[in-house]
Amino acid sequence: MLWQDRKRHLGMPISFTQYSFDEERFFIKRGLLKTVEDEVRLYRIMDLRLEQTLSQKLFRVGSIYVNSSDKSQGNFVIQNIKDSRKVKEQLSELVEQNREKKRVVNREMMLETEDDDELN
Repeated sequence: MLWQDRKRHLGMPISFTQYSFDEERFFIKRGLLKTVEDEVRLYRIMDLRLEQTLSQKLFRVGSIYVNSSDKSQGNFVIQNIKDSRKVKEQLSELVEQNREKKRVVNREMMLETEDDDELN
């Protein structure tokens, strides 16, 4: 694992939700008695957004909103994690590397290219 953390409450990792990622996948593990683990391939992540409320800033945590093309997970939030800006940047770099390695083209980029072609 390149990174892992728990969802935090009041800055403390007292939750049964764990987040982690390696070079190719992002994992969300939830639950105590019944555990569910979801996985998203990094190349399926389309966009990342970091948000920090005032209370999150006070406890030095943040939430990363993930826009994903994954069928089972869809869009999701990595909630209340420490070093959220650093994690977002690390995840963003890995997403780009995986998209290049898999030669995945974003539909948004394809539409921009088509629009540019029509103008010329």
